Amino acid sequence: MVKAYRPNTLTEALEILSTEKCTIMAGGTDLMVQRARGSAVLPGFDRPLMFVGHLKELQKIYQDEEGIHIGAAAILTDMMEHELIPGIFKEMIGQMASPPTRNMATIAGNICNASPAGDTLPYLYAVNAQIVLQSTDQKRIIATRDFIISPKKTCIKPDEILVKIIIPAKEYSNNYYRKLGQRKGMSLTKVSLLGMADVVDGNILDLHIALGSVAASIVHSPKIEKSMISKKAGEIKEMAEEIVKQYADLIRPIDDARSTAIYRKKASLRLIKDFMENISQE
Repeated sequence: MVKAYRPNTLTEALEILSTEKCTIMAGGTDLMVQRARGSAVLPGFDRPLMFVGHLKELQKIYQDEEGIHIGAAAILTDMMEHELIPGIFKEMIGQMASPPTRNMATIAGNICNASPAGDTLPYLYAVNAQIVLQSTDQKRIIATRDFIISPKKTCIKPDEILVKIIIPAKEYSNNYYRKLGQRKGMSLTKVSLLGMADVVDGNILDLHIALGSVAASIVHSPKIEKSMISKKAGEIKEMAEEIVKQYADLIRPIDDARSTAIYRKKASLRLIKDFMENISQE
């Protein structure tokens, strides 16, 4: 029998973690699958469980001068329905899993899973979302790219809880999201691409491109993006081939049960080119 905690407050949860290492569970939609041991057999856990999905402190979504704060235990359905969440982020979330899963799954679970195929990660990398970690002694705020060290590994400490994510309160004039899988609904990602750009009077003021499932981490290059800012939208179309070549050096997919490396690379490069060629000049 596994020992379990169900704290009444965030403070109580942090106090428990200060003295005992626990496996933190909110929705459990990834965790229960990862720890499955076969049909009719209880999942295996080597540490006590701590349930935090019910904590009100971790469910809030609000905006202040720092940006939009999304509680770690905010479920995907609530994010899709919340007026503060940017439209393109809602679109991405709407293509994750099934409605019943979205009614349980949390954004923090998708982040802490630290998978290159994590559906929320291209957006979080692109906007440089901040991860807020808290323990009884301190609060740490770090970028998503620094939080995820490698596939399935993060920098969270045993006495910390991911309490919220902060994203910019910003909508882009051009938004492009493509997720390739075996089917349209409830599909595991083969390749995903997020493209966002702000265009005013034909000039690119801001631009972001991020790809999932095509390398050991999300592919996002501020350096390549910077080379396109301040250019005319028409110039970007002319630069497409050159930019695609630069991304080709960063895209290093693998063969697995979902897809082949060859398919992933060809598809992702075509998606980048398609986004660049279809940026509106208005």
